[in-house]
Amino acid sequence: MKTIRWGIIGCGDVTEVKSGPGFAKAERSALVAVMRRNGELARDYARRHDVARWYDDGAALIGDPEVDAIYIATPPNAHKEYTLAAAAAGKPVYVEKPMALDSGECEAMVAACRAAGVPLFVAYYRRALPRFLKVKELVDTGAIGDVRAVTITLYRQYQPPAGALPWRINPGISGGGLFVDLAAHTLDLLDYILGPIARVTGGAGNQGGRYEAEDIVHGAFEFASGVRGTGIWSFNAFGEVDRTEIVGSRGRVSFATFDDLPVTLETAAGAEAFTIPHPAHVHQPLIQTIVDELTGQGTACPSTGESGARTTRVMDELLRAYYQR
Repeated sequence: MKTIRWGIIGCGDVTEVKSGPGFAKAERSALVAVMRRNGELARDYARRHDVARWYDDGAALIGDPEVDAIYIATPPNAHKEYTLAAAAAGKPVYVEKPMALDSGECEAMVAACRAAGVPLFVAYYRRALPRFLKVKELVDTGAIGDVRAVTITLYRQYQPPAGALPWRINPGISGGGLFVDLAAHTLDLLDYILGPIARVTGGAGNQGGRYEAEDIVHGAFEFASGVRGTGIWSFNAFGEVDRTEIVGSRGRVSFATFDDLPVTLETAAGAEAFTIPHPAHVHQPLIQTIVDELTGQGTACPSTGESGARTTRVMDELLRAYYQR
């Protein structure tokens, strides 16, 4: 039975535990090569993770005949470049989130992979985690009745960096601020649970004045299904709040996207909490769906270039006025 041999471009922090080991531990999957522009760091990663080959050049890894598929784990400003190169080489791509700097880049990535006949997957791994699949199950089975509305609240206190500002709040590298990095997960998850967002309005601002990127965003959504939603994200607020609530005609389900809290179901019969731990390597369940699809052993991966591009389009709309000032 075929084994998918993976190469990682950008073996930074996210690949240490969240994703990298998942490629070696998934069935019919192997991690055979890694790349980082700093060759010493790439070699160190390869040594520590028992990876056969390392590179300091992305083109060399993509051209390696013993690499079947490419995982792009660089910051977003390099996602398009490496995706197009991998597509030109005829290799499937798994790209980190957010998918690219903006929806235009996402569309170019989708088009390139479609033209090359290779699949494009996006690392919205919550689509395959048991905790969030429980939320989808409760909605899909009618546990809360017909879905009416959803509210998203994420408050985080500002944490001054020890040194230079991190790339995640550099719009030229990340596409925005922490909203782009974090809200993407919740918006994509709701796309999976409730279907695509058809219309969105809102805006962004910077209340703290500590950096260029937005630090507060508000939005109102209408899903294609008719469900309505609102969201508020602040990264310069008091306290820590992480709550998404889906309300139906007969109950509601609430969950945290990032905090380690149970999924809660409330109906006329009472409240029930579901404590569902995450696996050691949170990307691994989604990686397994990709490998299953590539080897013809299972259903299709639920996180594609098309779905990832939808999430970026929603964020683009919420940030548009702020970055057109």
